[in-house]
Amino acid sequence: MPKHIPEQELEAILAIVAAHPEGAQAATIHEGLDVKVPPRMLQRRLALLIEQNRLVAEGRGRGRRYRLPPGEAAIGSRNGKRAITGEASQAEVYPPVSLEGAAIKQAVRERIQNRQPVGYNRAFLDAYRPNDTFYLPAQTRQRLLEMGRSPDGQRPAGTYARRIYSRLLIDLSWNSSRLEGNTYSLLETERLLELGESAEGKDALDAQMILNHKAAIELLVEQADEVGFNRYTILNLHALLSENLLADPGACGRLRTIPVDIHGTVFHPLEVPQLIEEAFQQALDTAAAIHDPFEQAFFVMVHLPYLQPFEDVNKRVSRLAANIPLIRGNLSPLSFVDVPERAYVDGILGVYEINQVELLRDIFVWAYERSCARYSAVRKSLGQPDPFRLRYRDLLAQVVADVVRSRKDKKEAAAYVQQTARRRVKPEDWVRFVEIAETELMSLHEGNIARYRLRPSEYTVWREVWK
Repeated sequence: MPKHIPEQELEAILAIVAAHPEGAQAATIHEGLDVKVPPRMLQRRLALLIEQNRLVAEGRGRGRRYRLPPGEAAIGSRNGKRAITGEASQAEVYPPVSLEGAAIKQAVRERIQNRQPVGYNRAFLDAYRPNDTFYLPAQTRQRLLEMGRSPDGQRPAGTYARRIYSRLLIDLSWNSSRLEGNTYSLLETERLLELGESAEGKDALDAQMILNHKAAIELLVEQADEVGFNRYTILNLHALLSENLLADPGACGRLRTIPVDIHGTVFHPLEVPQLIEEAFQQALDTAAAIHDPFEQAFFVMVHLPYLQPFEDVNKRVSRLAANIPLIRGNLSPLSFVDVPERAYVDGILGVYEINQVELLRDIFVWAYERSCARYSAVRKSLGQPDPFRLRYRDLLAQVVADVVRSRKDKKEAAAYVQQTARRRVKPEDWVRFVEIAETELMSLHEGNIARYRLRPSEYTVWREVWK
């Protein structure tokens, strides 16, 4: 999982930024920290603070500066350290959850000192009986099936995924990487995947993570009739997703033989290699025996991260493995559209620490609904028009039109969208506004340009630059 970052570490960064009203560069922040962290870890913390609307980033590359959001000015002291509070820091986007999910959320957000340390519970896996035990209720599974059906249901495995491959590749690569703290924007991801161009000022490891997702997704789609819950598929998924990201290259695609710690949780994974091997094979055999594709997908999202069979990159493997039954069955894939990182982490912690799946289940179901809407599997699943889009309808239209008329390429468009969001959108809405605007630009074609009052000639000229 993205390693859980203690609040005091984030507060230390905010305190340094607060002392620089003109904005602080990453180097300045790094120098001011009492406890030094590697540059990549610092970038992850800065990205998290931006996502939480507790920091604003301005500029690109080495000149990039970080400031407090407008109105974020109440500075106090806590335990001898400066702490920052304000309305923007309280804003949190979270999917709707059940009463059971809400209870789990509350439990895993207790101070870590108040949570009981636990180890891997093999009985949790042993208790699951394929096609008898169900984490997803029958009504939920049927609803997901109705939403996820595609016109290619009876065609060869992977047909539907191939039809939407370009969109799926970008969405799943970006969203899965984003859940790991990756700082690339949607447009920057598209540019990297289509043109091989890395974003300026971004860590090379972020680019590597996204490119690894591309290779793993290609495996799932191109070999849809062969992949499954077997050692070949899961080990090779890990090898592709972890390439050039692990300290030991030999650990790619290999079950771990060393202990691992997960920062920010009281859960301690298995340490004995033989037990890891046994539980891994049992989890695969159990998953392979499940008939329902959605139960199968959710099972691996629960048990692969819980086991931690690899030295790292376990959750990425589970998210892509969850798509195996969906791609094979020509169902709408799961690309984790709009899933907040904190909500996903809370759901995973509920599994780790108390073996309860209800919060992660709520997030899984909500995420699948969003993915279905993205791929037009069942438009009616979202019901009424999105209030967020209605609120920013005019500004979104203006941004798209401005990008086209000024003939901006993808790199320029990404910068313009972010600048507009900072100037004209509420801080708590920045992240979602940028994603929607970038998606609108990527979905623009000659058949929908009228809604932005664009002429065919304007679109044609811009499209050459955009490509």
